[in-house]
Amino acid sequence: MTEPRLCELSVPGRVGFRFPAVDVPSEALPENLLRQDLPIPELSEMDVIRRYTHLSQLNYAIDIGFYPLGSCTMKYNPKINEETSRYTGFNAVHPLQPIETVQGALAMMYELQEWLKEIGGFAGVSLQPAAGAHGELTGVLIIRAYHKDRGDLKRTKILIPDSAHGTNPASSAMSGMNVVEIKSDARGNVDLASLKAECDDTLAGLMLTNPNTLGLFDEHLEEVIEIVHKAGGLVYGDGANMNALLGIIKPGEVGIDVLHYNLHKTFSTPHGGGGPGSGPVGVRKHLVDFLPTPIVGVLEEATDEVPPLYGFTTPAKTIGRVKAFHGHFGIMVRAYTYMLMHGADGLRKVAEHAVLNANYLLARLRHAYHVPYDRICMHEFVAEGFWDDAPEIHALDIAKRLMDYHFHPPTNYFPLIVHEALMIEPTETESKQTLDAFVEAMLKIAEEAHQEPELLKTAPHITPVGRVDEVRAAKDLILTCNARPE
Repeated sequence: MTEPRLCELSVPGRVGFRFPAVDVPSEALPENLLRQDLPIPELSEMDVIRRYTHLSQLNYAIDIGFYPLGSCTMKYNPKINEETSRYTGFNAVHPLQPIETVQGALAMMYELQEWLKEIGGFAGVSLQPAAGAHGELTGVLIIRAYHKDRGDLKRTKILIPDSAHGTNPASSAMSGMNVVEIKSDARGNVDLASLKAECDDTLAGLMLTNPNTLGLFDEHLEEVIEIVHKAGGLVYGDGANMNALLGIIKPGEVGIDVLHYNLHKTFSTPHGGGGPGSGPVGVRKHLVDFLPTPIVGVLEEATDEVPPLYGFTTPAKTIGRVKAFHGHFGIMVRAYTYMLMHGADGLRKVAEHAVLNANYLLARLRHAYHVPYDRICMHEFVAEGFWDDAPEIHALDIAKRLMDYHFHPPTNYFPLIVHEALMIEPTETESKQTLDAFVEAMLKIAEEAHQEPELLKTAPHITPVGRVDEVRAAKDLILTCNARPE
């Protein structure tokens, strides 16, 4: 049964809101811009509230169930993060206030910078970038500025492994760099021969996602970094998967020159629906002067009687501002709270449990689903969503059928180097009971794929909306309540 649309609930004369009397001079509207009719539904406030509350209850959410969404790290967000971000001293400040009136906010930002420096092994951090891809763009701009400052203008080539995050090539191209793809070897590492072949005097740097999108830690990491450095290039670390490394390895200490963190993934901020995000960038000592401006710093050291005075500083060779004001402040508060609640030992356990959960799922599913790069994984792994003896079944069918078992599907068709990819990330927040239930659903679907394939081809069956034409839905938008798809 199709649910009624708002326009079908409309009753002439019913009103949910009354505008106040106009308190400014009125003006005639341009005749050529006026419509003769505007069929807006006439509804009471209660009609609207009930309608949208009901629709919200049809949505899947991390507070309802498991999100094994590889690469996006859709983990539970502790409610205390939200509590602190709504403190008046944080959510009622303005970035243009005098610094003397926002010392608490600046102190928080300064400590967050220091903690990120410690976690990553870096000499400097900027909190400005608004999200992961923005952090990538900032990092590549820093690399470009470094070479330009040294007069090495021919270095315009960025190498990107085929196992990298998909935004890496776009970030490089937007920076004016030439992108060259590097293949993976049979074990999912950067292919060393391919890397060496591209390391000439035009090399600006390598963008390395580690762990990569296969969920694998590069077994030749130190050698990869050494090859790039010997050729005069820099190494950019895509730190979106830092949740697998917290407290275990510091990228800056093994030679990563610049890296972005995803505060909204690693440090638990709501990530669904495309945001919000925050992508701070950390750099080693030789790149500190190129960080975006401004950076929170200590303008006056503390004394026995007076606390330190925090304010903004400008790096000597800064690439300039990359974000209005000072970044996504509310996300910083959430991440700061998350770090404060866990402490150093707790953050290490985050990584350990994320890796443990992923390897548990891998061990239980590898006999039913082919894993092309089958070795110990980090926080996620990639299986193939098809079988030679069930050729009509695809990864999309598995994903749709999983919804009938009350689980959000994993990431489909990424990374591109795995055929019919199912990218599965359990995160550290899920219990063994939840993981076991997910495994049982996946094993049952594997059986159905061979015995009752039509169940998968016509799934989902229990959702308010069945399988839709997703390509048409993206291209042929219906933006009013007055039209239904044919």
